[in-house]
Amino acid sequence: MKRGDVVLVRFPHSSGARGKRRPGVVVQADSYAGVVRTVVVAQVTTNLSLRSDPACLFIDINTPEGKDTGLAFDSVVTGLFLWTAEVATAGPPLGFFSPALMRQLDACLKVALGLP
Repeated sequence: MKRGDVVLVRFPHSSGARGKRRPGVVVQADSYAGVVRTVVVAQVTTNLSLRSDPACLFIDINTPEGKDTGLAFDSVVTGLFLWTAEVATAGPPLGFFSPALMRQLDACLKVALGLP
């Protein structure tokens, strides 16, 4: 699993109840792969109302880069909901983010985390 991979992980529900498996984008540095048994992912949602938030990235699956993600529907990756999942519980990659999409996601993460 490497940075930019789209994988299925179980995100918790905001109420604390057991959540559901949904896509997430690996945002953790590749240098930690194999070093720790966890991986940090940004949640992917089909709630398109978030697409105008600067901490979120809209993915149009009809574009070549969107197709490469392996997502089935137009989606939004949110830098507002990051999760640390056990690598062993993550599914195999569905697809990947191009370097250009990762740069855009990095900008969203900076907004979400208040980084310069």
